[in-house]
Amino acid sequence: MKAEMLLLLLLVAVISVQTVAGGKNKKEKNKPSDSGSECSDWRYGNCVPSNGDCGAGFREGSCDQQTKKMKCKVPCNWKKDFGADCKYRFDNWGECDPTSGSRTRTGTLKKALYNAECLQTISVSKPCPGTTKTKTKAAYIYTLYLLLFLSKHVLFTMMKGLHL
Repeated sequence: MKAEMLLLLLLVAVISVQTVAGGKNKKEKNKPSDSGSECSDWRYGNCVPSNGDCGAGFREGSCDQQTKKMKCKVPCNWKKDFGADCKYRFDNWGECDPTSGSRTRTGTLKKALYNAECLQTISVSKPCPGTTKTKTKAAYIYTLYLLLFLSKHVLFTMMKGLHL
């Protein structure tokens, strides 16, 4: 009985070691392999998600007449305007423009991953504070409440005039 327990414990230990060792180099899977390739000028396309517009996907690389397909991941909070492979350093947000109801900031290219074609500078905008959906919704609810109150008051006055 003790021998069986020791054998079972040894088996669990071996499986645990293999599992831990097998998962150590997960990040290396995302790098292109150079096995059997003399080419040094690889060009990679954008990461194309397998489902939807973000998440796990593939990117294709080509060099001379060789092509490679490698795994990649598009973050779900990426900015579609300039792509997931273009990394920018952004300035602070500017002042709110009352005519457009938004404020802008500019970004300077920090890094282009996989030789991606990126704009040197970009401009992004977002709504000004105070124009959020929750405040708009609250104003809508307040207006409804006010209309209900007024209609109730008008209805009461009409009934009083009709002596009902």
